[in-house]
Amino acid sequence: MSKKTLQRIAAALERLSPAPGDVPDFSSASAFVWHADPDRLEPVARVNRVGVELLVGVDRSRDTLIANTAQFAAGLPANNALLWGARGMGKSSLVKAVHGAVNADHPGLKIVEVQREDLPTIGRCLNLLRGAKERFIMFCDDLSFGHDDAHYKSLKAVLDGGIEGRPENVVLYATSNRRHLMPRDMIENERSTAISPSEAVEEKVSLSDRFGLWLGFHPCDQDEYLAMIRGYCDAYGVAIDDATLRAEAIEWQATRGSRSGRVAWQYFTDLAGRRGVTLS
Repeated sequence: MSKKTLQRIAAALERLSPAPGDVPDFSSASAFVWHADPDRLEPVARVNRVGVELLVGVDRSRDTLIANTAQFAAGLPANNALLWGARGMGKSSLVKAVHGAVNADHPGLKIVEVQREDLPTIGRCLNLLRGAKERFIMFCDDLSFGHDDAHYKSLKAVLDGGIEGRPENVVLYATSNRRHLMPRDMIENERSTAISPSEAVEEKVSLSDRFGLWLGFHPCDQDEYLAMIRGYCDAYGVAIDDATLRAEAIEWQATRGSRSGRVAWQYFTDLAGRRGVTLS
């Protein structure tokens, strides 16, 4: 066999099983993003988040997640958390805000974002985090699984599967619009067509059961919607009287056909721009 052929085989094997990534300097940032092929943890210079005090209408979820995160940062037992529910109600914003709040007192607490499509490589990411002196929130946003989607099997390694199990210094926070991480019609379809209906969906549905904390987010009412905007105005110094804010915000909501924290922020962004206020 020629040297050139051996080199091609070695290159192919390297693609199938890439070399372990380099462990980054975790003191260089408080947040990192996991990238695969090649494996690396890329530091984030500035996290896109708002202060936890600006999140209105999610007091119970906020307090529960702060307490769980503070326990974890202090080296105490803590649960994986699934934040599920209505779109645009601040699920991912809460995760980032809570990390920022707890990190102020515990700078060794880091957050690592993993994209859903990179879940099959999550074991390699855990190997880089395992044994580090820092503690890590592994964050997966907008998590859900559809028909013939096997990515959820990779996630079990983070929760409690595998021989090695989840590293003691890693906890998983995930957000989803679905409580069981899969669409209801998929659950019902598999139950109705399977030989053993209960077993057909148990593996996928049981994934959500592996989260110790389930925090539900529900659509906000009009008063909460207006309170969100008023909170943003006060925090960023945007002057507007209550009557004008109410009229404009309700009109904005009507044009969007929905009312949520995301819509409140979008209206406020437009308002700040019209008033010449920067949001840096």
